[in-house]
Amino acid sequence: MGMGATTNGSGGPLEGAVVAVAGAGGPAGGAALLALAAAGATVIGCDHDPARLAKTVDAARFAHGGAPVTGEIIDLLDLDATRAWADRIEREHGRIDGLVHLVGGWRGAKSFSDTDLGDWDLLHDLLIRTVQHTSLAFESALERSSGKGRFVLVSAAGSVRPTGGNAAYGAAKAAAEAWTIALGNAFSKAGGEQGPQAAAVILVVKALVHDQMRAEKPDSLFPGFTDVKELAEAITGVWDRPAQELNGTRQWLTPQH
Repeated sequence: MGMGATTNGSGGPLEGAVVAVAGAGGPAGGAALLALAAAGATVIGCDHDPARLAKTVDAARFAHGGAPVTGEIIDLLDLDATRAWADRIEREHGRIDGLVHLVGGWRGAKSFSDTDLGDWDLLHDLLIRTVQHTSLAFESALERSSGKGRFVLVSAAGSVRPTGGNAAYGAAKAAAEAWTIALGNAFSKAGGEQGPQAAAVILVVKALVHDQMRAEKPDSLFPGFTDVKELAEAITGVWDRPAQELNGTRQWLTPQH
């Protein structure tokens, strides 16, 4: 039966796995839902935009013959609501094997001195607070996933070497990464001598590109960008490697500088 009682019968590598996707309504979320469903997982996406979420959930569901892909409107800035979401998933499906964090957003300035600290307030909520809430809500369930639990954060290379105009964005991404590595340390401590039974992993991109962007700018090469389909493959790939190998690591999907 694979990882558990919940299955869509696809026979894929994630058959029986239950994976939650935060920020499932965007292009990256849509690609992740498709890839996870294709791999056989039961997928529960959330977003704040009902129309966007319905579009990506329907696309994933019907692309794979009625795969078990569902969506919920969850306020990830509400810790109690986020905890209730995690509890509900585990109660209904018997397990949680992954939380993929794709909540994004960008604000920048022409220069460091032009930085609007209002941008920081927005990015703090989108890029840091949602990571805090999802990690706190899903930690214990991921530890109970018999070595399969994965918390996946998608981050940006700008967190390591931010430009002056991207001070707020780079700092927010760096904080989210630090929080995720701290979660990984908690997984390590909980695992004791056996090693971590779950993994917190960061996938680092320069930026993301999708088909609509290419259609809007057909002459652009988008150098160093990661296609959302490639990102989705990398997301499903974190279950191919043991937790002890992945936990607390940054996996670079773009050349490291």
